[in-house]
Amino acid sequence: MTNSVDILFEWDSSSYDVSKTVIGLTRALAKEYGKRNFRINAIIPGGIMTAGFKSTAKEILKLRPGHIRRGVEFSSRLPMGRSGQPDEMARMALVLASDMSSYVHGALIPIDGGLLSA
Repeated sequence: MTNSVDILFEWDSSSYDVSKTVIGLTRALAKEYGKRNFRINAIIPGGIMTAGFKSTAKEILKLRPGHIRRGVEFSSRLPMGRSGQPDEMARMALVLASDMSSYVHGALIPIDGGLLSA
């Protein structure tokens, strides 16, 4: 039986497919609605300290060898050396919703402490 922690760490085709759908949808909507004065962007979160992330950390602390290895692997991929906070995503959403980003359109913005670049 697969538990939620295993699902968080497994890379499967559904995760890949969903990510490609978000990217494609963002780009398609940006192309279609830009001339109608809509700004379409996507925030791509990664490694944010949410309730689910905390639950996973608790499972890792139960000293399950597989979870410990996965936790170390994940942590080692964070160039900033820490998890993100929900307010760090909220601040980017605020910028995108404001006139400070009036010419940002069709962007895919990772809020992941450099995870995608590692």
